[in-house]
Amino acid sequence: MASFVSTLLFQVLMVVSLLQLSNAGRGLTGLVEEQSMLLKYHKGSLLSGKISVNLIWYGNFKPAQRSIISDFISSLSSSSQASLKTQTQSQPSVLTWWKTTDKYYHLSSKNKKPSSLSLQMGNQILDENYSLGKSLTRNQIVQLAARGDHRNAVNVVLTAADVTVESFCMDTCGSHGSQGKKSKFAYIWVGNSETQCPGQCAWPFHQPIYGPQNPPLIAPNNDVGMDGMVINLASLLAATATNPFGNGFYQGSAEAPLEAASACPGIYGKGAYPGYAGELLEDSTTGASYNANGANGRKYLLPALFDPSTSSCSTVI
Repeated sequence: MASFVSTLLFQVLMVVSLLQLSNAGRGLTGLVEEQSMLLKYHKGSLLSGKISVNLIWYGNFKPAQRSIISDFISSLSSSSQASLKTQTQSQPSVLTWWKTTDKYYHLSSKNKKPSSLSLQMGNQILDENYSLGKSLTRNQIVQLAARGDHRNAVNVVLTAADVTVESFCMDTCGSHGSQGKKSKFAYIWVGNSETQCPGQCAWPFHQPIYGPQNPPLIAPNNDVGMDGMVINLASLLAATATNPFGNGFYQGSAEAPLEAASACPGIYGKGAYPGYAGELLEDSTTGASYNANGANGRKYLLPALFDPSTSSCSTVI
């Protein structure tokens, strides 16, 4: 069953807490606090080996928008020449952020040699004609995800700004799960929230619907919707790596778990609190806020990840 990072208590909890959603991979309560507990390991497999990240573009995305996401995926690979350049010359980097997930592999291995994960950019599938329409169910998201390769892959479905998806903006900005019996494959879905709910799914690049009304930050790639999608995708990739089949690392209910990134909601830099993303870097030319450098000179804002070795939320800067 798909693991959806959402609860039906979303709206109530948001109001009571005077907090707001920053991305799909986090608990939608938006609590800005470091968790004191370790995420429990449920003895299942973590995503391991050489894994291709296949991108399935559903709807109208401009080439420049697609490159924002594809450059982010490339930034996660230590074998990518662009990523190596980023790693050695432009810190903090996306790759450094991703390395926090390595600690989960060491914890899960105990007395045996730890498994490892290597991500690489896979295939890209374009569905610009909205083959399933502009209003999708979650089952249709799985259908779209199944179009990608199933072996040694994570299939990422990205829906355009004019596509509505069941529960999108109501209690979720995206989801991850797995499908298949003999050959399971992991999948992720993330929606572009620019016109539907930027105050929920693209914060801090848009003023929130609830909570402190601080001015929004400038998006590092000058695209509120796509930069919001990067945050959500990053969160869900971390969750997929450490809890791909629903029996890895998580805390709480399996239907709405706290995972590697959702255990640290609303935190992007040191000193974060409700309505404030934390201390971030600022581009001297554009004034955009970011906390990680990526491939091809990209800058990104990435969520904090729960560090199991310190039982705290770890930021890149």
